[in-house]
Amino acid sequence: MNLPVKFPANNLDTSSLQKNRPKALIELIRPKQWVKNVFVFIGILFSKGWLEPGLLLRSVLAALAFSFISSSVYIFNDLIDRDRDRLHPVKCKRPLASGAVTLGPAVSILLVLISSGFAIGFSTSSVLGGILLVYVLQNIAYSKLLKQIVILDVFSIAFGFILRILAGTWGIGIGPSRWLLLSGLMISLFLGFGKRLAELKLNDSASFRPVLENYTLDLLNHLLGITAGGVIMAYSLYTVDPGTIALHHTSNLIYTVPLVIYGIFRYLYLIHTGKGGDPTKLVLEDRHIIFSVILWLASVFWLLT
Repeated sequence: MNLPVKFPANNLDTSSLQKNRPKALIELIRPKQWVKNVFVFIGILFSKGWLEPGLLLRSVLAALAFSFISSSVYIFNDLIDRDRDRLHPVKCKRPLASGAVTLGPAVSILLVLISSGFAIGFSTSSVLGGILLVYVLQNIAYSKLLKQIVILDVFSIAFGFILRILAGTWGIGIGPSRWLLLSGLMISLFLGFGKRLAELKLNDSASFRPVLENYTLDLLNHLLGITAGGVIMAYSLYTVDPGTIALHHTSNLIYTVPLVIYGIFRYLYLIHTGKGGDPTKLVLEDRHIIFSVILWLASVFWLLT
């Protein structure tokens, strides 16, 4: 049961902060999760926006704003879920659940991050600020309701990644590609269902994520197969689309598809062999996925220059 959280009116409580370990405070912000915000750069990558310094700067600011806002959302979720997280074999080690960080400093950091994120967002463009606001509202809806609804819980997470793509396109003045939006939707659904599968394999998983009671291994395996195929198909169609070829003056993007396929298959291998499930952790730690992502980025950049 979620406990009500009272937000103190004062700003940073320095005396309380000194009582918390710096490492725990960094873990509270979860900077490793900022890797998800690479989705913000998809627009500037495929539009060749890196050739325009002003556009590149706005893209960096959009990613920075999203990093601050997403960290504030993580803290908010940890605040309302701290009792349930204590039942999780891994989440019990989170700063708030373990008691390494107390309530006052956590709320103060949340307020600093969310105000900074919105300040950067709205100063960059009103559209970007609006996208950030929708992201916050969507996450509140997820925390309060959507995370309890089977399948819709993963769609809600995927919507957050679509907002990141929109922040790096529409939010900075680049027209978003429909094929790239579809590819982003499919890959975020794929990663979300993969994470659910890994969680379902944990002992007593429903105690820390009740929605898992409505999932089965067969259902998640089917959903993974559908979304994996969707990622490969959507990205492949983007590379051969006449509009893409005309925009980039090359039909060679199709040769980057095998790298996407390998990355998808590697992720499937890892979650089915019990070696992982958290997409962020795998992207940062699995050498095969790291190499695939780097080689894909280098290939796309080389083909578009």
